[in-house]
Amino acid sequence: MNSAIRSSYLTLTRDRSVPIPETPKLQPFPRFFDSTNRNNRFRDVSSGSSLLRTRLRHDSAEFRTALSHRVGVSSKNAQFDSFPDENEAQAPSFAEFITSERVKVVAMLALALALCNADRVVMSVAIVPLSLSNGWSRSFAGIVQSSFLWGYLISPIAGGTLVDYYGGKVVMAWGVALWSLATFLTPWAAETSLWALLAMRALLGIAEGVALPCMNNMVARWFPQTERARAVGIAMAGFQLGSSVGLMLSPILMSQGGIFGPFVIFGLSGFLWVLVWLSATSSTPDRNPQISKYELEYILNERKKSLVENKPKTTKVIPPFRRLLSKLPTWSLIIANAMHSWGFFIFLSWMPIYFNSVYHVDLRQAAWFSAVPWTVMAIMGYIGGLWSDIMIRNGMSVTLTRKIMQSIGFLGPGIALVGLTTAKSPAVASAWLTLAVGLKSFSHSGFLVNLQEIAPQYSGVLHGISNTGGTLAAILGTVGAGFFVELVGSFQGFLLFTSLLYVLAALFYNVFSTGERVNFDEPTHE
Repeated sequence: MNSAIRSSYLTLTRDRSVPIPETPKLQPFPRFFDSTNRNNRFRDVSSGSSLLRTRLRHDSAEFRTALSHRVGVSSKNAQFDSFPDENEAQAPSFAEFITSERVKVVAMLALALALCNADRVVMSVAIVPLSLSNGWSRSFAGIVQSSFLWGYLISPIAGGTLVDYYGGKVVMAWGVALWSLATFLTPWAAETSLWALLAMRALLGIAEGVALPCMNNMVARWFPQTERARAVGIAMAGFQLGSSVGLMLSPILMSQGGIFGPFVIFGLSGFLWVLVWLSATSSTPDRNPQISKYELEYILNERKKSLVENKPKTTKVIPPFRRLLSKLPTWSLIIANAMHSWGFFIFLSWMPIYFNSVYHVDLRQAAWFSAVPWTVMAIMGYIGGLWSDIMIRNGMSVTLTRKIMQSIGFLGPGIALVGLTTAKSPAVASAWLTLAVGLKSFSHSGFLVNLQEIAPQYSGVLHGISNTGGTLAAILGTVGAGFFVELVGSFQGFLLFTSLLYVLAALFYNVFSTGERVNFDEPTHE
């Protein structure tokens, strides 16, 4: 039939310069869709079926929808990547998540936080031989150890402001480089003078004050809201494991390289980390040359929903402190961070002495009894983050999810501390302590993630403000515990007081916190 029509056409147009139309070829099925254009149109099927062609063009959206339910679409198949609606981001599988660029970033952050805590606790081991060689009293040895907190007290707000302005990658690199330098130079400082040693420890605190704000900034830029608690759990697992690694490796390194062996090894490790960090990561996903198209589109689509800003600010350097402090959600974060740090440093500093004085356990064994909970805390922190992300993905509000996590993270340790005071043996006491520290990690999926949500553009400085409150609480709790025990003569009384503070802090957070974005840019009324 086509040949007859073609012969007639040639006869009628023999004397005219009319081009001869070619019969269109039928395209294979997969080529019906143009994978490079999201507004795909069906191609022509035949030259004689214009009505069918129009109908197919009109119903292409319905056809694609029906087809997508029947064809297993791979997220990395360029031929079909235009099928899903761009507003319906599909959650990645576990394999895609664990091999993604964003997990590589948070793994590097976890390593940095591990070095941060390892460099911090080395002095807790080295202080004993240093005190013996220099004739320091216990009170003076406490002053040497507290010099770290002097620097840590002043840097979080300034560091958080720099993070918001320059981004987490640059500030984190400078922070790790400076605290690694301070760690590396500590042996030289100790041999030079006492003031040089105190200065190096203070410099360590100043540099480490930017670590957590940088972590928060990078997680907010790289992870969708439904994955942030998990990411923070991974990063904070490194932070907790750093304590265990530092306490376990320091005696071994000292036996091989002298008192200052750990300082040299950990300092050099920090310099190596900086080189890898600068060469293998980027401040935002869209600047990463190795990220896959699927992962980048997934992160950007999810960010549109949560309205997270992904670029460093280029305008005001000084944040609106007055407006930030005028909102009760800010104070809920400050109180939560203060209570978190109070408990953290009491557990870290006083539990070995508690086991020694209450249960008459050898100090070496007491250190093991008090070290186990930190490993459990690292594991439980990730479990809490995963659970939190699942609840949000299943439709639970962010506000309710954060309050549930924070309640477990504070009420759990509060109850466990009461059990600790009733324990009759060191094994039972260690079990209660492990439960307290493990449940405490759930607060990482509460207030620590919440910092990114109420004001992503000010998450760094908010973390700095709350971290300063936490450092003050850490100093007060660590020093106050000693005075309390001297006055009252009981560790149990101080633990019960801490349990009460946990309950009050949980109530304050549940009443005044929110998972929604807070407008800190509106002027305050006089």
